[in-house]
Amino acid sequence: MNFQQRLQSLWSLARSHGSCLPSCPPLMATASQMQMAALPCLGFTLLLWSQVPGAEGQEFQFGPCQVKGVVPQKLWEAFWSVKDTLQAQDNITSVQLLQQDVLQNVSDAESCYLVHTLLEFYLKTVFKTYHNRTVEVRTLKSVSTLANNFVLIMSQLQPSQENEMFSIRDSAHRRFLLFRRAFKQLDIEAALTKALGEVDILLTWMQKFYKL
Repeated sequence: MNFQQRLQSLWSLARSHGSCLPSCPPLMATASQMQMAALPCLGFTLLLWSQVPGAEGQEFQFGPCQVKGVVPQKLWEAFWSVKDTLQAQDNITSVQLLQQDVLQNVSDAESCYLVHTLLEFYLKTVFKTYHNRTVEVRTLKSVSTLANNFVLIMSQLQPSQENEMFSIRDSAHRRFLLFRRAFKQLDIEAALTKALGEVDILLTWMQKFYKL
């Protein structure tokens, strides 16, 4: 697939995940509208740059699923820029969503299913809801960067649907349900804050599958 085809594919994927593409500023928008609308587009620019030949992205190997073109440093920089803000707002320190039962001792075979399901939840529920509610420009920019890179990763994850893989899919799904149940037991604002504040836990786990 050439770069133009990959670009078109990413455009379609971003739109299907409720991404920021439609919010890019129109020509006649006011200055204030353009400033707010341009922030998510910046995240998409980073995503496209990581697809350009010669970019420094390496690969992840989640069991049978290979993901290329991701630059972990960009993910970490986006999170670090809002870490203190998000974690300072988390007042429920007795609860952890990404607990050990979710991420500990995940087999290579399970990893593709689990990361796909977790990233899909973050995109459709966490990032999308937070994007619609936040008014803080700096936080919105970083969350958009994270979301667009998650779209890039998900676009390459293709978990097997073969019948003999059912037990592996079921095990990964049970892990995800523990995370989702803990999320739904919290007030939505608290759940969003905690989920975003735990992105470092998710990135640390994902990096175990990172091939230098």
